[in-house]
Order: sequence, then structure tokens, then C-alpha cells
Amino acid sequence: MNATAGSSGSNTLSDGQKLPPGVVLDKDGKPCRTCTSAASWRAMLKQASSSGGIAAGAAAATSTTSIPPPPPPTQTDCPPDVEELGRSTWTFLHTLTATYPTTASTEKQTQMRSFLGLFSNLYPCWACAEDFRNWMADPSGKNEPRLSSRAEFGQWMCEAHNAVNRKLGKKEFDCRFWEERWRTGWKDGRCD
Repeated sequence: MNATAGSSGSNTLSDGQKLPPGVVLDKDGKPCRTCTSAASWRAMLKQASSSGGIAAGAAAATSTTSIPPPPPPTQTDCPPDVEELGRSTWTFLHTLTATYPTTASTEKQTQMRSFLGLFSNLYPCWACAEDFRNWMADPSGKNEPRLSSRAEFGQWMCEAHNAVNRKLGKKEFDCRFWEERWRTGWKDGRCD
């Protein structure tokens, strides 16, 4: 569920100041912390402190009058960046597919379709949510959720994740192994 400024909007502030790559602006024109990786956020803050140009936008984005120092890379009590949010979300979604019924009732399919619709509208990174909605709404219908069974839903979720991986230039996962990765554990016993 990740997106970058280049795919969802401008990477400049309303005053024309150029932002570092990966900084996503929110709908209000300010940098979106939830949609931006921690590395890009730190680059923006560093650029702002060295040039003084982006300081106003960065300060508004952080809701302070001064730019705080970037957190140490190992700090875990800060708001999630887009990468941490994405990893956590994919863990949740794949685990959801792993616990989905082997054969889903019509009611369960309706509930899941409703969940996916709500999820794609309420996801905290608006750019990511928009990308997911657009992917599911592909005019060919090939990305419509397949919900009749755990196997079908798991395959669909893996394909959705790989679509994001391709967009971000990340390695794709071999969907033949989604169930071992997310439900049963690897056959070599490393999860036992």
C-alpha cells in the first residue's frame, strides 16, 4: 500500500519549493507523514534546515514552530511512516486471507467485499488507498476481489501485493507459496 509523490501528485509545495523524492503531499498541500517514508521525511527536514526554504511547509506538517531533529532509526514510538504502515497492513491483510473460510458463504463474501471497499476508502495513506481502489476497479475486471474460497482470496491478495511491489520496484513474491508464508508455515520447519 505504498505510493510516491510522482504517482499521486506534485512534489512541490504551494510556494514552489521542491521536495525530496518520496515526499507525498496531503490533500491540503502539506507533506503527508503517513504517506511518506521516514527516510524521505528526514531528507525533507534536513533540506528545510539547511536551506530554510521548505521550513514553513515542514513546520506546518509537523505542527510545530521549529523543525524537530529526525528520530534515531531504531526509535519505535513515533508515528509510522508509509513503509512501516505498509508492512503492518500487508501482514494484517495476508493473515486475514489465511484465516478466511476454506469455502466462503455468500454472507462472508459480502462482508469481505464490504471490508475491502471500506478499507480502500479509510486507509491512512490517502495516495496508497487511491492506488488500491484504482487497482481493484481495473476496467477489465481482472482485479476484482475473488472471495469464494481461502485459496482464491489468498491468490488475489498476493497478486494485489505484487502489483504494489512492481510499482515500487520491489521483488515480487511467488504466489504459489502464499499459504506457506501466511498460514501453514514453511515446509522446511523454520516456523515450528
